[in-house]
Amino acid sequence: MNTIDLKLIDHLPIHLEEGVLYVSKEFEIAGHLCACGCGSKIITPLGVNEWTFSVYNGKPTLKPSIGNWQLPCQSHYWIDGGKILWSYKWSEDEIKAGQLAEELQRKEYYEKREQAPIHKVSIWDSIKKRFSKIWHNLF
Repeated sequence: MNTIDLKLIDHLPIHLEEGVLYVSKEFEIAGHLCACGCGSKIITPLGVNEWTFSVYNGKPTLKPSIGNWQLPCQSHYWIDGGKILWSYKWSEDEIKAGQLAEELQRKEYYEKREQAPIHKVSIWDSIKKRFSKIWHNLF
């Protein structure tokens, strides 16, 4: 497979089609079948400390690369502008180093979040926000 199309959805379907990247912005998740053709479902969480998702001219981009280290295929590729760009196969040492780096990055991110002051939203701000959304949808 050399290309992948985008399908924006509410919930990931049970059965995924080959060559389609399904994205739920509400649940911050993307899913597709492995680009190598092995048929494995690849689920990527989206967010500040996970994969980032963008669209240009209707074509999807996910960053960083997709490294399927737990699968027998161990495929490694990028999804960039709707194209599958194959990367080289990582060694066991590279895989372990990459996993450790991701783990440390997540740990640091959540430690910073725990230390940050919590912004509390008043009940009135919540009501105004909901009313504003309803008003906007009506008109």
